[in-house]
Amino acid sequence: MTDVEHPAVGRLTTTDRETSMSVTETGATIWLTGLPSAGKTTLAYELAGRLRGEGHRVEVLDGDEIREFLSAGLGFSREDRDTNVQRIGFVAELLAANGVKVLVPVIAPYADSRDAVRRRHQAEGTPYLEVHVATPVEVCSVRDVKGLYAKQAAGELSGLTGVDDPYEEPESPDLRIESHRQTVQESAAELYSLLNERGAA
Repeated sequence: MTDVEHPAVGRLTTTDRETSMSVTETGATIWLTGLPSAGKTTLAYELAGRLRGEGHRVEVLDGDEIREFLSAGLGFSREDRDTNVQRIGFVAELLAANGVKVLVPVIAPYADSRDAVRRRHQAEGTPYLEVHVATPVEVCSVRDVKGLYAKQAAGELSGLTGVDDPYEEPESPDLRIESHRQTVQESAAELYSLLNERGAA
């Protein structure tokens, strides 16, 4: 048995450390990619509530909040979008490696950016799931939660993902959810089942 010094609690044994980690502290990153207004954030918070109710440690890395606090100053060029995704991926992996279920409802429109995040997790041995919230642009534009589609149609906005800027759909995500065909609760249950299947719930 190996002992280590801990500045706050003194000497901890390996057995102590193993005992202190419960099954609810198995971390994972669940990245929800999809078009604007696809329902990614709504689904993330629905699942987060269920997981927290079961005692899991959960964080939602909301794309808008990240833009404000972590990626302020970045624009929407391909390079800036990639930088934003890599920053989020780094934070997500760090949290997941420390026992947090991290839900990331972020568009991440480019496949190579998403693949780089997956590779980071794989290199660290941290569970990672890619979920495509596959809501068609026609449905998203009707929902138009933030009014982006209306602004684009009025010529007040350019570079809207899936309209006049690319969105590269995942070819083989861990799960594809058609949120427009079922309730939020049904979508969350489908994702929860996947987490259970992968030993992450």
